[in-house]
Amino acid sequence: MNLELFAPERCDNVLPYDGIVQDYGLVLSAEHSERYLQYFLQHLAWQPDEGLLFGQYYRTQRQVVWYGDEQYQYRYSGAVKQALLWQPALWRLKQQIEQWVGHPFNSCLANLYQDGTQGLGWHSDDEPNLGRHAVIASLSLGATRKFCFQHKHRANKVELLLHSGQLLVMRGTTQHYWKHALMKSNRIIQPRINLTFRYFHTAIE
Repeated sequence: MNLELFAPERCDNVLPYDGIVQDYGLVLSAEHSERYLQYFLQHLAWQPDEGLLFGQYYRTQRQVVWYGDEQYQYRYSGAVKQALLWQPALWRLKQQIEQWVGHPFNSCLANLYQDGTQGLGWHSDDEPNLGRHAVIASLSLGATRKFCFQHKHRANKVELLLHSGQLLVMRGTTQHYWKHALMKSNRIIQPRINLTFRYFHTAIE
């Protein structure tokens, strides 16, 4: 069975416990998703991610860019990231997602994976500036990719296929109890963009 033939259905919580991850399903049509993908590929200020991990400098093939209401500085993995002021089309999309999710966002960390050889290892988005119960809205554009959650203290694992135009929202204690990762696959040759909308606290709570 080819699971990519079936559109994802909305789910109020894909996790069994210790967090909330809402799957909104496809919030964009195939046409709009493709338009956004091609536009953002050309118009966002992509650059490799870099920083320090266990004292070693790294530079990724995956490219990133961070936009926000202000030119924040954001520290993770031993590096300081500088936010750019909103790109107009991305800002309009943020406003639409705020209406769907019912939560404000003041920044967006965008990730570009050129093909399936590029992924993202296990981690939690638990930086202090995101707050204790961060709400993170993740919109996928482009290639369908496998996205996984793994509990930090138990053996539970949840796997999803994220399609172009699909919106996933992490809430509550999700970052405290769960890690997530984007799996690699040599079979995937198309690019994927992931837009993660967040509320960034300038004063740490």
